[in-house]
Amino acid sequence: MRPMLATHGRTVPVGDAWAHEVKWDGVRALTEVRDGTLRMTSRNENAITIAWPELSTSPYGDRDLLVDGEIIALNDRGVPDFRTLQERMHVRKAPTAERLAERVPAIYMVFDLLRLDGRDLAQEPLEKRRAALADLEIDGTWQVPPAYDDGAMLFDATLQQGLEGVVSKRRTSTYRFGERSPHWLKLAHRHRLSYVVGGWRPQEGTADRLASLLVGEVTPAGLLYRGRVGSGIGPKQGRALAELVAGLGRADSPFADEVPAIDARGTRWLEPVLVVDIDTHGRGYERLRQPSFQGVRSDLTPEDL
Repeated sequence: MRPMLATHGRTVPVGDAWAHEVKWDGVRALTEVRDGTLRMTSRNENAITIAWPELSTSPYGDRDLLVDGEIIALNDRGVPDFRTLQERMHVRKAPTAERLAERVPAIYMVFDLLRLDGRDLAQEPLEKRRAALADLEIDGTWQVPPAYDDGAMLFDATLQQGLEGVVSKRRTSTYRFGERSPHWLKLAHRHRLSYVVGGWRPQEGTADRLASLLVGEVTPAGLLYRGRVGSGIGPKQGRALAELVAGLGRADSPFADEVPAIDARGTRWLEPVLVVDIDTHGRGYERLRQPSFQGVRSDLTPEDL
């Protein structure tokens, strides 16, 4: 079984026909309890039960059920962050999984109920499935996140809280395993923020064609590295940026923390004086997610940030 997937939406739909949920930045998982055995599978049908020992006991014991949800973990800022789960995702040894569960505890956000006590609910409308799920009163490491009537309100709230976005679902929609449905719409947030350039890397196979920037955030602890940005830098932008950084070279990294070797390799370090705008997915992370270069802020200095 593969979970039902959402299509990309442009705007949050309005009207009573839609319900809206938080879009969680985690690992999708179907969980089935059948004949007293619990089994969790990924969106690609891989068995993942062993990786999540704190989630592998149903709050309803051996009761027959099938649910859909997202496994999440919070980063040090209290925001669900996919990267906090990456060390755990591929674990297939129980001792390692138990140790990581203590260090990086996970929560299972259950948002759909597809079978209960042998009754197939997948062909029931979403609003009936959600009502049956609410009646289960799940708590602990399994939780049922609320659904909202006001999608615009939820979109704004999740933006302010640094969450990933919103999923809007048609209340009458049935559950279609393995399909990407237009009756589920996902709307992820993008954030435009200003960063300081601390280095650049040339296009592979060249010595002088600027292809990406290494950028950092101004903090009380100094300029902290936030990631490498190549998207949005085409030939024209690369030539313009190359002219701007000419004469700003230095021998060592301007970042106060260590730049990962994979990013530092081949980098030309710069004096940290140039400010650029970056469009990024999500907020409150140590590294930029899906960053895209938007332009140079000649009106700003690092001190302004």
